[in-house]
Amino acid sequence: MTEQHEAPGGVSGRALQKDIPQATVARLATYLRVLAMLADDGVAIVSSEELAVAAGVNSAKLRKDLSFLGPNGVRGVGYDVAKLRSRIEDVLGLSEGHRVVLVGAGNLGRALVGYGGFRRRGFTVVGILDSDPDVIGMVVAGLVVRDVAELPAAVAELEPTIAVITVPDDAAQEVCDRLVACGLQSILSFAPCELVAPATVEVRRVDLAVEMQMLSFERVRNAEQAPLPEVAHAGSGRIAHRLPTSHAAQAHPALQHSATSHTAAPHSATSHTATEPSSKGSVVTP
Repeated sequence: MTEQHEAPGGVSGRALQKDIPQATVARLATYLRVLAMLADDGVAIVSSEELAVAAGVNSAKLRKDLSFLGPNGVRGVGYDVAKLRSRIEDVLGLSEGHRVVLVGAGNLGRALVGYGGFRRRGFTVVGILDSDPDVIGMVVAGLVVRDVAELPAAVAELEPTIAVITVPDDAAQEVCDRLVACGLQSILSFAPCELVAPATVEVRRVDLAVEMQMLSFERVRNAEQAPLPEVAHAGSGRIAHRLPTSHAAQAHPALQHSATSHTAAPHSATSHTATEPSSKGSVVTP
């Protein structure tokens, strides 16, 4: 296998980032998840068709997405799983990992800190803070909850690259302002309100209620659709294309399993999100 994984002219993944569309970035994250599954199962080579089916996109779109990374695959051979995974991680800025500080030690915050999947994907929670005297000092997943009043000192000590906000709506903007004042430029908020931040700060919002509303919409629409040949209902209640017989027989089990979790509708190639901002510095209300 003689694949090339450097961008044309030796351009680094960091230099390529500005040219990659937001929709492609979202799909690259999906490809990375599938590649991680394959790597865990010891798979060395994957074809574009197999990877596309597992990611829920057509192979032409996958090849176009991967073209932003420079030459990757070999015609008739496929993609080197480890090298393509490393390349995508580089472009997504995951090669060196990220240190995450979380503000808000309520039920959601504690659940996020305890989730082991973040570390496996390069995100390490290094600190958790709150203003509630009842939770300050509590140990969560090996981390002691610190007083949010110590935020400047905690940021200087822990050197986080990403902050997560899991506080009530009425406290979210104040926390965002404090994080910005401490120099954080990447913030993920689970508060349902819109947050305002400088243009140099990237704020993304996860609104779980909106996501469930999207699922409700899809459920109603799928229920109204007449059954189609070669279509099966996935366990999630959404509709997924069956793999063609030739691919289903040859594809690795991880790919077959992943493929069943995607919908047949073309618009579902990229997962729904109510959190995608149109510009830096603010979060657009869905």
